[in-house]
Amino acid sequence: MDLSDIFWNSSMEELKRGYVREDEHFVCLLCGKRTEHGVVYPADGRYYDAERAMRHHIAKEHGSVFDSLLGLNKKLTGLTDHQSQLLRLFHQGKSDDEVRKELGIGSASTIRNHRFVLKEKERQAKIYLALMELLKEKDRHAPDIVHVPKTARMVDERYHMTADEAKNVLEKYFPDGRDGRLTTFAIKEKHKIVVLTELARRFESGRAYAEKEINEILRTAYEDYAVLRRYLIEYGFMDREPDGSRYWLK
Repeated sequence: MDLSDIFWNSSMEELKRGYVREDEHFVCLLCGKRTEHGVVYPADGRYYDAERAMRHHIAKEHGSVFDSLLGLNKKLTGLTDHQSQLLRLFHQGKSDDEVRKELGIGSASTIRNHRFVLKEKERQAKIYLALMELLKEKDRHAPDIVHVPKTARMVDERYHMTADEAKNVLEKYFPDGRDGRLTTFAIKEKHKIVVLTELARRFESGRAYAEKEINEILRTAYEDYAVLRRYLIEYGFMDREPDGSRYWLK
């Protein structure tokens, strides 16, 4: 199961803490880093078991699960930019008056109204989740939907695809298997998402790559590796240093 599947299948409690246990590993939901049960990990002059090492990793590398989740694409959070700003300031422990001053809002009563709206969204979300859980018990015809990568930059209908559709796309463009070569990249945007998701699996999470290494790996899939590299960055599967000296999976 890849990180997007693990992320979207995690429980509320797992999302809040930022990691899940999968078999003998703890998996960071924010970057995919794994720690293995039974292994002791040294960090900053101390030794941690696998779960504590994961907590230490999240605190050191990501700082706050709250900020990491809030930083996801607003199509995934369902929040406006303004609501995200308010939540971030509330989470920082600022008073309504401090929030008002920082955002340049006229009165504290306006902030309270925003709080009421956010509370209403919470109530609506609870009802919606309950309805969807009840629906799963009855809906025998629901297709298996491909999860949207949480690092996606442009979330739109291109990501609307069932697992069967994605399987057919991969079989069409990787006729020799998913580890084989790509026949062409001159394909529909919707199909590009599936192909790029598969290509991203050829890289290790948490590892930094030089551009030459990226090119060598992508060349095994397609001769025009530069276009694949560009699209992996553009669609949010990978990130890089401004000077192109390092690349990594997001």
